[in-house]
Amino acid sequence: MVIFESTVYPGATEEICVPILEQFSGLKFNQEFYAGYSPERINPGDKVHTIANITKITSGSTPETAKFVDDLYSIIVKAGTYKVDSIKVAEAAKVIENTQRDLNIALMNELSLIFNKLEINTEEVLKAAGTKWNFLDFRPGLVGGHCIGVDPYYLTHKAQMVGYDPEIILAGRKLNDGMSEYISNRFIEKLKMPNNNVEGLDVLVMGVTFKENCPDIRNSKVIDIIGHLSNHKMNVDVYDPWVNTVDKNNALANAKYVDVLKKGNYDGIIIAVSHKEFIELGIDKIRSYGKLGCVIFDVKYCFKEKETDIRL
Repeated sequence: MVIFESTVYPGATEEICVPILEQFSGLKFNQEFYAGYSPERINPGDKVHTIANITKITSGSTPETAKFVDDLYSIIVKAGTYKVDSIKVAEAAKVIENTQRDLNIALMNELSLIFNKLEINTEEVLKAAGTKWNFLDFRPGLVGGHCIGVDPYYLTHKAQMVGYDPEIILAGRKLNDGMSEYISNRFIEKLKMPNNNVEGLDVLVMGVTFKENCPDIRNSKVIDIIGHLSNHKMNVDVYDPWVNTVDKNNALANAKYVDVLKKGNYDGIIIAVSHKEFIELGIDKIRSYGKLGCVIFDVKYCFKEKETDIRL
């Protein structure tokens, strides 16, 4: 019995993986070995929604296999299991979880772009709209990591293989991938205001992981922001208490990690990730790291609007 958990496009397990297993094992599929698929639903940094507390989708290559897989996971998953009719259904269910979230965040990002031009406070709009019971609680921001920013491409790839052009999903991906450049450009424009020049300015990026309160930097869009700032010949420091020593040693191009923050060092500060440590520091302490007139961009709504200079 071979059970796959990795996120893939519908059909990948039986069309790609199983033939490889047959080839190298010399065993016949559904006669001498069987396959199951039960997508992982891990939420990095989440201490509440652990593997035992999240309903587990299960499936198998035969009805008997599906029951075996479901019974197996039932031993450890206290929240219960949900057995589906086929491996393809289970694969599709997983890949659309992240695609749906990606598109919802893309909508919030587009609204943020529109409201910025209209000089309307995006957060206040979302709070007001959120008073209706069925308004979904999403915020604009960076979409990185190894799931949400990647998985929709699996689905669009398969869709294109069967002759369908998935316009909405790809539009959402394009918009979300462009947010790091948008954030960088707004920050740069604000910094330019006194003398129309940002070359040589000292800036601090607080947080480089793809989400708050976790050490994972895979596919972090904050790294793209750092790249944009460096391309404008700024001196970029990065501070993130969650990043481990190995990742710190793999230094970012044209930027450096700092372990201790000093007062009066920076012309601009981007609060890119809402780590609990940053919120606990407070805006006054963070502002103290800046020079007189320091520009603070609060990407994640960590503080009140009047306490910072730019927000999404």
